[in-house]
Amino acid sequence: MISRVWHGWTSRENADAYEQLLRTEIFTGIAERLHEGYRGIHLLRRDVPEGVEFVTIMWFDSLAAVVVFAGEDYEVAVVPPAARQVLSHFDERSAHYEVIVEPGQAS
Repeated sequence: MISRVWHGWTSRENADAYEQLLRTEIFTGIAERLHEGYRGIHLLRRDVPEGVEFVTIMWFDSLAAVVVFAGEDYEVAVVPPAARQVLSHFDERSAHYEVIVEPGQAS
């Protein structure tokens, strides 16, 4: 399994709007167009001195499934125009990790 990790930051004023955009449009759109090899997404949020940081962690069966989502240069961040309007800055590239231990496997 592959985990795709990405960070984006908003102002405090834009944080709720960005979260709502993710929940109602972006995540839904991803789930509707990706089926084979896509396992879901986690959204993390925290207040930081310069605003609000969001972290998305996407789960895929393989790097080939990531390429279906992001394209051949699969590390490039996929940030729709509506999200760019409310983000103050974001990672230009996503990090990818091979998942070694999944929940419930560590003992």
